[in-house]
Amino acid sequence: MSAMKKFHLGTGRRKSSVARVRMAEGSGKILINDRPLEQFFTEEKDRSAVTGPLALLDMRNRLDVFVNVRGGGITGQAGATCQGVARALKVMFGLTSGVPEAVPPGPDGQPAPATPESDMSKKLRDSGYLTRDSRMKERKKYGRKGARRSFQFSKR
Repeated sequence: MSAMKKFHLGTGRRKSSVARVRMAEGSGKILINDRPLEQFFTEEKDRSAVTGPLALLDMRNRLDVFVNVRGGGITGQAGATCQGVARALKVMFGLTSGVPEAVPPGPDGQPAPATPESDMSKKLRDSGYLTRDSRMKERKKYGRKGARRSFQFSKR
């Protein structure tokens, strides 16, 4: 019996989609709702959104990614998966808190050099993978046909 894999979790959201991501050391397999990446996302832009955080850190062929995604449309699900993968990478490399830890000063009194983990987190943050896209569908208002569209006005 092989040893249990250590999974790292991340949750991503975009519009009304929610993606739950589990990540482990492996060979680069990506399964979304138990289907391969190429089968689930047919558009190239959606596939590149999912693999973007992995490609940025050169982890594409070193990690297995398992995603459960629900709600929304195809592009929303791709965006949610992208954020979930980035968050799982952040957890995987010990960057669980968003606040940088107090680094004790080095022997010369200067702060210690940045660790590779903080560099990875900074790369993900600067590329926009950890940022939640807060744009949502606007609600329908009463007395109107949609969120903003009104019924045709007749003067006479």
